[in-house]
Amino acid sequence: MSHLIILILSLSTIMILAYRGYSTIITAPIISLITLFLTFGLDSHLMANYTLVYMDGFAGFVKNYFPLFLTGAIFAKLMEETGYAHAIAHFITKWIQPKRAILAVVLSGALLTYGGVSLFVVAFVLYPIATLLFKEADIPKRLIPGTIALGAFTFTMTALPGSPEIQNVIPMTYFKTDTFASPIIGLIASILMFTLGMIYLNFRAKSAHKNHEGYGFNEEMKSKTSSKKPSIWLAISPIVIIFTLNLFFSKVYYPNVDGTYLESFNTTLDSMSGTWSVIISIAIAILFILLLNIKKIKNLQSILDTGVKNSFIPLLNSSAIVGYGSIIKTLPIFLGIQTMILNLSPNPIIAEALSVNIICGLTASASGDLGITLNALAPTFLQMSEPLGITPEILHRIASLSSGGLDTLPHNGAVITTLAIFGLTHKQAYKDIFVTSVVIPIFVTFLMVLGTSLIFV
Repeated sequence: MSHLIILILSLSTIMILAYRGYSTIITAPIISLITLFLTFGLDSHLMANYTLVYMDGFAGFVKNYFPLFLTGAIFAKLMEETGYAHAIAHFITKWIQPKRAILAVVLSGALLTYGGVSLFVVAFVLYPIATLLFKEADIPKRLIPGTIALGAFTFTMTALPGSPEIQNVIPMTYFKTDTFASPIIGLIASILMFTLGMIYLNFRAKSAHKNHEGYGFNEEMKSKTSSKKPSIWLAISPIVIIFTLNLFFSKVYYPNVDGTYLESFNTTLDSMSGTWSVIISIAIAILFILLLNIKKIKNLQSILDTGVKNSFIPLLNSSAIVGYGSIIKTLPIFLGIQTMILNLSPNPIIAEALSVNIICGLTASASGDLGITLNALAPTFLQMSEPLGITPEILHRIASLSSGGLDTLPHNGAVITTLAIFGLTHKQAYKDIFVTSVVIPIFVTFLMVLGTSLIFV
């Protein structure tokens, strides 16, 4: 019981400090070490755990995602400087109307994530577009992170059949399914998440308007290279390039490449090709923008430097949280919680939903802890499901849906990254992220679990 109290206090402290605006780069390692000390006492080998466990998790995230953060930040800066983002925003405003800025950003985020673009990159790509749209519509800037969360962190991440996001890919390994598993459940869940999220965000925007609250920031987001806007076809071409090339590399090229050489690196092509596809696609899109605008861009060095700087803080904040998660996973209570949750219900659908959601919530990581939970419990879920006629496809979809609830608590890496990109604090903008990416997905998952249980159990 004391270990559980320590874990709750640890999680509560890091969430409260994140909400109050304290950098996780500082708080995460300190709270990790305090948690170890309170759990194991003087035998916790604090420095060994800090340098070998915490920093391994921290460095592992940097190793895996630094290229994505870097290319994503540079791409976003170039989209702003060339006027492409402004042209897209102007086009959307013209045809969808300014009052539909929320819908435009949600659909843009959904398109990018369904195209396979990493959640961490989506915020960078949408930054200049969303800022311009919300400013033109005079909608508070604090609503942008919640809007991006609805489009990128919810239905396209866990529910929409065929999504290439890792949260929809991981269950395939354990249930021998594909990304289109249980399409009916996935489609219903997607429609519900989208609809409820839009109702909430539009309500928030109308409430702000009634209170005479507008965009609220005075920054200028105009093209700095030309007073004439590029054509919409030229402006969207870099995004089309990312979408098309990512689809080509991930679905056509790499599946036909012999990846046995990676065995010497203790990895597989399947685990690396998704990241490689996105990095290559963004890099080519960056080159495309540079080649078309090389004569117009007078401050290329400054643009690249700004892009690099913009990538650092979000990357380090996210890495700090991953390091914290690495420490939490070493605690004895972590495995005990998994076992306890499994014993809460003989219904495999309920047991799976609870275990995945809560374990993901402990370290605020949907992908990492989804793998941990299914690695330990998937065979049990399959065994429990067989007499009830519950298919592996249903288990796949429920597992994926469940990973997208408690994962986006205040200390989640994608949440911290998105807020840092837009220069907002948890106090200013997390409430809307919480509703769109925690409350609504959990409610929808509950409905899917309830409906499926009534049919099979």
